[in-house]
Amino acid sequence: MEFIIKAKGHKNVSATHKTTLEITKEDYLTPTGHCIIGIDADKSMTDFSEEFKEKLRNAKKIIVEIEVEGIKDTIIGEGHKDLILNHPTDMVIRKSNYICPRTLMINANKSAKDINREIVKKLKEGKELIFKIIV
Repeated sequence: MEFIIKAKGHKNVSATHKTTLEITKEDYLTPTGHCIIGIDADKSMTDFSEEFKEKLRNAKKIIVEIEVEGIKDTIIGEGHKDLILNHPTDMVIRKSNYICPRTLMINANKSAKDINREIVKKLKEGKELIFKIIV
């Protein structure tokens, strides 16, 4: 099962955070948002079906594929039975096992700083981001 979100980059994308990566429905990004790689997302966790949320909670492996202008990167993490998955604007991938309403997956193999720098460069130019969640 997969869920696709479209977002866009912003001139303030730095993608330097060491433990998290985020996309948001917010339409702005301050220079301190080091984990945010995409803004103005067309969907959020509130758009997930209950079936999809249950699959995420029970998943031993969640894959997120990010793509910008044909350049792809893949992040692999895990679900957890306690995932809340109800934040109206933010979706966070975490290397840690911390869970809050914004958490999409935990124990991820990558954070913002690990993303392909060609993707980051294009996101700084405001290019479209395709964020595909596969479970």
